[in-house]
Amino acid sequence: MTRKTAKDFHPEVLKSFDLYVHGDIDRRGFLDRVARLGLGAGGAAATLEALSPQFALGEQVKKDDPRIKGERIEFSSPAGNGTVKGYLVQPANAQGKLPTVLVIHENRGLNPNIEDVARRVALANFIAFAPDGLAPLGGYPGDEDKARELFPKLDQTKTRADFIAAAGALKKLPNATGKLGAVGFCYGGGIVNFLATKLGADLNAGVPFYGAQPPADEVKNIKAPLLIHYAGEDERINAGWPAYEAALKEAGIDYQAFIYPGVQHGFYNDTTPRYDEAAAKLAWGRTIDFFNAHLRG
Repeated sequence: MTRKTAKDFHPEVLKSFDLYVHGDIDRRGFLDRVARLGLGAGGAAATLEALSPQFALGEQVKKDDPRIKGERIEFSSPAGNGTVKGYLVQPANAQGKLPTVLVIHENRGLNPNIEDVARRVALANFIAFAPDGLAPLGGYPGDEDKARELFPKLDQTKTRADFIAAAGALKKLPNATGKLGAVGFCYGGGIVNFLATKLGADLNAGVPFYGAQPPADEVKNIKAPLLIHYAGEDERINAGWPAYEAALKEAGIDYQAFIYPGVQHGFYNDTTPRYDEAAAKLAWGRTIDFFNAHLRG
């Protein structure tokens, strides 16, 4: 199968898709906008299909890979939805205690791609936990459109409390060192920024990928070093970066930020055409190096 890339699509198609996946327009709105570009109704539907995730295409680590072991677990979350459920993955033959990494999904819940990312983290010799924010509504439904429709129905105050509970429980696992990192994508990137403002020194490293920025007046609460990844062609998210950077500098926060030129929001997600292999590999290498530097020793 030939992998399509962002360059195969009109820029206005990509902008419309970004609006669609983030709930700013519905499916009909996307199809109407794309049809008006001269593709017609059939071409618009085919374009949406081409842009949608193909999970098998992006899988890097299979569930039954003998190098890792994964299981579904839950932690107590009394301030949230009662429990936080998710996917715990760790090296199969770990030597001694290991640092932990929270892996936070986009606005579709714990889908197969994020499960795979958790396995990638485990292969880098960390204990990874990927919560499913949609668990209170039955969990990831196996369909991206249905997941996207469910997401606005979450009580975000409780959902955020669940992520805080997951972070605390992960640090306390008996085979964990107590060092905690967090990586997230899109919605999950925003949650990493949120956790950095709420957990203080309990978070040891944060890596938001193209995530919404926290309120400027909360940046002073950040204690963790941050590695921040942005896509060059992501006007919506990048609009908040100058104010965030100014607040980080004013508060004296330890941070690194990289804007990858010419790539789209979602460039790390290797299940869709917005994936950019070169930028994704560079960003992931930097991420693992960052976690190694701040979570070990």
